[in-house]
Amino acid sequence: MKIHEYQAKELFKKYQVPIPEGSPASTVDEAVSVAEGLGGYPVVVKAQIHAGGRGKGGGVKLAQSADEARKVAGEILGMTLVTHQTGPEGQEVKKLLVEQGLDIKKELYLSIIPDRATASIVIMASEAGGMDIEEVAAKTPEKIIKVFVDPLLGIQGYHCREAAFGLNLPPAAIKAFIPMLSKLYKLFVDYDCSLLEINPLVITGDDAVIALDAKVNFDSNALFRHKDIIEYRDLDEEDPLEVEASKYNLNYITLDGNVGNMVNGAGLAMATMDIIKLAGAEPANFLDVGGGASAEMVENGFRIMLSDKKVKGILINIFGGILRCDVLAEGVVQAAKKTGIEVPVVVRMEGTNVEEGRKILADSGLNLTTAVDLKDAASKVAEIVA
Repeated sequence: MKIHEYQAKELFKKYQVPIPEGSPASTVDEAVSVAEGLGGYPVVVKAQIHAGGRGKGGGVKLAQSADEARKVAGEILGMTLVTHQTGPEGQEVKKLLVEQGLDIKKELYLSIIPDRATASIVIMASEAGGMDIEEVAAKTPEKIIKVFVDPLLGIQGYHCREAAFGLNLPPAAIKAFIPMLSKLYKLFVDYDCSLLEINPLVITGDDAVIALDAKVNFDSNALFRHKDIIEYRDLDEEDPLEVEASKYNLNYITLDGNVGNMVNGAGLAMATMDIIKLAGAEPANFLDVGGGASAEMVENGFRIMLSDKKVKGILINIFGGILRCDVLAEGVVQAAKKTGIEVPVVVRMEGTNVEEGRKILADSGLNLTTAVDLKDAASKVAEIVA
């Protein structure tokens, strides 16, 4: 789960991590009011969307006066901001963050992520912070230092010193950086984060170390432990079909293709998408209805797939184990009767009660194409959407 920068900074403040003074705003008047309350100019007006690269896309601007703050807030609020992370369709800006301007002497990069390969939590840092950090990672990866922390032992002083010395911080900044990094690590662990990133982390003219930016993502599987974080969820920033699927405990992700596919099991779903691509077509979604799906869940999954206008054909690939084939078939028939399927459907089923499932589909009167195996199913659906 992702949250906005201003929400991440609320967490930073809770953990006593230094941040610029500022507040969110939903209207131009609110933005000007916040700017006036900061005690001086310049101020920074920042678009709040769940994507990086906002500065390059025109979503971060400096204002030297109240009039200029009103002007830039009006330009950013309501704009469709396109960045390398939003895709070409962009994201509408519905909220702003207005902050004090700082005397920036140096920009750094800092992040904390889990590393499955080493079963560690990794602190990544670089002197080459700022908007071009992706280019730094691609072209000069040696400029990014990595400090590996054993999660069973937790962060120690030597981890913080290694990061600080790797960043070539001046002595006064080291004194501020070391306790800050410990607090950020504690936040990361306390809230089951999947990413904590500050780009840039800045050193000011008086050697203060301040989180100018803040990005925090959370492991959605752990949200049951963090009711306060669930309240941060912004449905406007999420795909409407994915939001709808989450209401029914369906694992659904929208993709760019035109073959809708319904599968039980994440591994089988990944394999199914691969085979669709090998057959020359493109999957329109990832949909795992799960091993214990009911006919109602299958029906809702079908309905959500059909509401995607890109879908020109559907592939159902079910291996009946916990989810029996007859239950799947009943869900498909229910969905077809309620939604009125207008696209071709290819079905491949194997496993528990497969004959009963096939009979239910055969007796339904629906225009379904059956397949003998997964390769046959993928070829047939690819031919349909070609």
